Amino acid sequence: MKRSFRLGIWGTLILLGSVLSFFHLQSSVQADGEGQTVYVIPVKDTVERGMAAFLTRTTEEARENGVDHIIFEIDTPGGRVDAAGDIGQIFQDLDVPNSAFVTNRAYSAGSYIALNADAIYMKQTATMGASGVINSDGTAADKKAQSAWISAMVAAAESTGRDPLYARAMADASVDLKDYGAPEGEFLTLGATDAEEVGYAEGIVDDRNELLSVLGLSDATVIEETPTLSENIARFLTDPVVIPILLSIASIGLVVELYSPGFGIPGTMGALSLVLFFYGHIVAGLAGYEAIILLILGIGLVIAEFFLPGGIAGIAGVVAIVSSLMLSSADMGHMAMSIGIALLVTIVVSIVLFKFVGLERGFFRHIILNDSTSSEQGYVSSQNRLDLIGMEGETITPLRPSGTADFDGERLDVVTEGGFIPVHQAVKIIKTEGSRIVVREVEKVEQEEETK
Repeated sequence: MKRSFRLGIWGTLILLGSVLSFFHLQSSVQADGEGQTVYVIPVKDTVERGMAAFLTRTTEEARENGVDHIIFEIDTPGGRVDAAGDIGQIFQDLDVPNSAFVTNRAYSAGSYIALNADAIYMKQTATMGASGVINSDGTAADKKAQSAWISAMVAAAESTGRDPLYARAMADASVDLKDYGAPEGEFLTLGATDAEEVGYAEGIVDDRNELLSVLGLSDATVIEETPTLSENIARFLTDPVVIPILLSIASIGLVVELYSPGFGIPGTMGALSLVLFFYGHIVAGLAGYEAIILLILGIGLVIAEFFLPGGIAGIAGVVAIVSSLMLSSADMGHMAMSIGIALLVTIVVSIVLFKFVGLERGFFRHIILNDSTSSEQGYVSSQNRLDLIGMEGETITPLRPSGTADFDGERLDVVTEGGFIPVHQAVKIIKTEGSRIVVREVEKVEQEEETK
């Protein structure tokens, strides 16, 4: 009996141990991420609207596919503040666990993006910060823009429980953190060790595999997202540097085409530049069909101006074209500057081409009168007074430089060569141009003849 009892106890203990071992094994498998899926999404190069469109697509796809974790691999020098704001909102709305992995640098807008992630991991050599706001021309942004950006950086840090002091120092040079290499007057940039020390990084890892191990996802299925060809093209075409170049090529090409016979390379390049501009902005989600309609309407009105005098159609066309460009931009100030640059470049290039190349007036040949009604071409005025040349008379009124003079009892309206002749002065007719009679003082005429 006792023997049976002891055997029963041992059997129970063995069974219990087996069950516990099974659950431990299961938890180990789950800890390694077996059966789980991880999306790796790159956040690289300049932060602009094309990047925001790419991240919108990939995060929505990750949510729809029910992934377990998203790793954002960040390496960016920064970029547009408005695009960074959109990306930050994408992170804030994301209901999938995620981590930012700074592989090299997360400067300016890049640091703001990283601060919106659930967790931040960095390579030992990576850095983040230097987030001051500057304009596209390299000058400091106005106080209003700086204040808004500093508030956004602070809010991003607070949303993930980080000390906002360091986020503020990244964007506000007035904060003194000389212990971290950022005395007053300089923006804070944190290396990996300092970032971990101040709680701006959860850890330092060598590569993605080590990060997956730290996250307990070593055996998870990793899906690496990459931008599509159209997204890459859109990112390039919406770059703040590329936009004024495209607009300049478009305007120069179309202007040159109007002054050239037929439709050739300049017109093709101009039209292609406009197509690329709107294609990139449509893919990036910035331009809609209303912008395309306005553009077509504007071009139509400009062409109509050549046949409908008055200027109204031309002005309306230019306004429509500019409006279509402005509608395609998230930052109207930057777009206005791009249009201004394109206009300036077009004027300079046009002057050079017309002055030194001598373009034919292709389109305008049909609307502009190029013939002159000169006597060399056989044209004469309705009253040719060549017979008056050489006649002498007397001024009846002062000539300033026009007035009246008497020639053998005939009062004629005359003009001088630009000087003043008083009344009752002897004058001589030296030239006639239609009804225009040019006179000179007789005394001066005689002096010139004596000199000869």
